[in-house]
Amino acid sequence: MRLYEYEAKRIFARRGLPVPPGVVIDRNSYQNLDKVIYPVVIKAQAFAGGRGKSGLIQFASDHTEALEKISNLLGQEHAGYTIDRVLVEQKITIKQELYLAVIIDRLEHRYLIMTSRQGGVEIEEVAQTSPQALLKYHLNPGSVIAPFMARKVASGLRLNGPLLNAGTELVLGLYRLFLGYDCKVAEINPLVVSDDDRLFALDAKVDLDEDAMYRHPDLKELGITARHEVGELTERERIAKRAGIPYVDLDGDIGVFPGGAGFGIAAIDLIQHYGGRPANFMDSGGAPTQEKLRTMLGLLLDNPRVKAIFGARFGGISRCDDWARAVVQYVVENRPTKPMIMRMAGNMEEQGRKIIEQAKSVHAEFFKKIKVYAYDMPIEEVIKETIRAAQEEKQ
Repeated sequence: MRLYEYEAKRIFARRGLPVPPGVVIDRNSYQNLDKVIYPVVIKAQAFAGGRGKSGLIQFASDHTEALEKISNLLGQEHAGYTIDRVLVEQKITIKQELYLAVIIDRLEHRYLIMTSRQGGVEIEEVAQTSPQALLKYHLNPGSVIAPFMARKVASGLRLNGPLLNAGTELVLGLYRLFLGYDCKVAEINPLVVSDDDRLFALDAKVDLDEDAMYRHPDLKELGITARHEVGELTERERIAKRAGIPYVDLDGDIGVFPGGAGFGIAAIDLIQHYGGRPANFMDSGGAPTQEKLRTMLGLLLDNPRVKAIFGARFGGISRCDDWARAVVQYVVENRPTKPMIMRMAGNMEEQGRKIIEQAKSVHAEFFKKIKVYAYDMPIEEVIKETIRAAQEEKQ
């Protein structure tokens, strides 16, 4: 279960990790602005990334300016989320930005402390462009961290003197927090050195194991309770949830209509590998009804970001003829204009192909941007064609 930044920082503060002084503001608590120290940073609270580039992190030098900017931020939509609260913190003058995190390395089956002197950017970007700048320290599950190791981690950030001592305590504190709250992720990005040589967690990301929250009743004192993040779902995710469809919005332009969860993940990887950007994850396996299949297509085709659809059906439990009927009915009823490049193979493939060919002969105009390949077309080629179609639609 993901936490908002302000929730993560409340846990940090309780554990003695340094965070800037601040308050949370919503439409009913503007009076809390009287408690802040100006100038301030105003940070919209949302799980989606890219807040800075989207104008959701702003600055204010006094109460009047802060009030105006907060009023403008509240109620805004960002990546399908509505901003209903902001975190207002004292502005810290930054000398240096670093990175520190504790995560679970699922390949090694161990805990992993990661650091970098390149903070303030996505760690995936650092791993790709400057892998040597990312330092890793593994620990066995359940292991405590000795002070000498925490000092080694802090020294890897090239902290010296009093900052090395503060960094050692911060590493110890973050790791103990990670263990103490059954976290999946505890990340500080950026961890900053201020102009007066103090460390601050300028941002905080914490992902808890929801199933273990019963072990931490103290979280309720901080207003943190188990939730399914329904309030943070996009409108398409809410529709999918009501229909019982596993679906997650991504930020790309290629709709993914796969035949199962495993292939859905593989399709996302393949699309990215060949230079495309997937718009969603979806699981359409397990013999879904035709109504559910049509809803799935609607989620993709109604998404204004989606320029083309990649689809694949390997008929097993889910029959190709059922899939074909759903596609045909959706196309005939809704007349989509976006390209749909798909591949169909397996159980009842021949019958499914006849259904599609018959529909194309009757409604040729509706199907002129729709292709359904057979088993002899490599799935990689189908994906490449979909990427080209998406690029053409954007021109």
